[in-house]
Amino acid sequence: MSRIVYVNGSYVPESEAKISVFDRGFLFADGVYEVTAVLSGKLVDFAGHMKRLRRSLSELALPSPGSDEMILAIHRELLSRNGIEEGLVYMQISRGAADRDFAFPPENTEPSLVLFTQAKTLRETPASKTGITVATVPDQRWRRCDIKTVQLLYPSMAKMDAKSRGADDAWMVDGDGFVTEGTSNNAYIVKQDGTVVTRHLSNDILHGITRATVVGLAEQEGRAMEIRPFSVAEAREADEAFVTSASSFVMPVVSIDGTKIGSGSPGPFARRLRERYIAHAEETAL
Repeated sequence: MSRIVYVNGSYVPESEAKISVFDRGFLFADGVYEVTAVLSGKLVDFAGHMKRLRRSLSELALPSPGSDEMILAIHRELLSRNGIEEGLVYMQISRGAADRDFAFPPENTEPSLVLFTQAKTLRETPASKTGITVATVPDQRWRRCDIKTVQLLYPSMAKMDAKSRGADDAWMVDGDGFVTEGTSNNAYIVKQDGTVVTRHLSNDILHGITRATVVGLAEQEGRAMEIRPFSVAEAREADEAFVTSASSFVMPVVSIDGTKIGSGSPGPFARRLRERYIAHAEETAL
């Protein structure tokens, strides 16, 4: 049975979905996106994703295709039509179709709105049991990483670089030797005294929705938090490391550039935090 997707007001089989060749998302990566996790047929952190979407649209002066209520209704309809109990909903908004020009088109140009679902196991994954390995790469992205745009070529290149070196993912490193984030996730270390360290919010990283929840849960666990950059050298000496994202929740990191983190196995705090996050997500999903 063909997956049903949403394209500019219509629910259609994916084989029939079409976007104009003049769409600015295609020509200029002039668009933003959000990915929302689904557990037990419900949307995780939807309000947070919508708040970040509104910020991204505002930063790019990109028109909204509709209200939060309308977008929520589309999400729910896609889950129903595709029978998704666990997985993801991807949403992309571009500035719409207009003759190719670096200048933005007239304000009355209709934005494009596309959504699709992905059935995917999120709770129980092999990686959550074994942890993932990361390799470091220079952070060569544009300087507005806080906007969740669709221009993801460099993160894709970084991930492929890491995979060519036998790692699962990449951590990007700024010119001063500090980790910014992963290719699609926020990065953390746990010091030997139990303190959790993660980079501060700025234009250098995406303001993760999962990150916000996880920081609060870590504080509830009585952990001290240091919101600051950490270096690759500090990460290699850490007791634990992990990443967070909407699609991986809390994922332990067990090595960096071939150097084991702690025991080389998922740490107890990362495992505990993952359990707590999933419980919280299931309790608050809508």
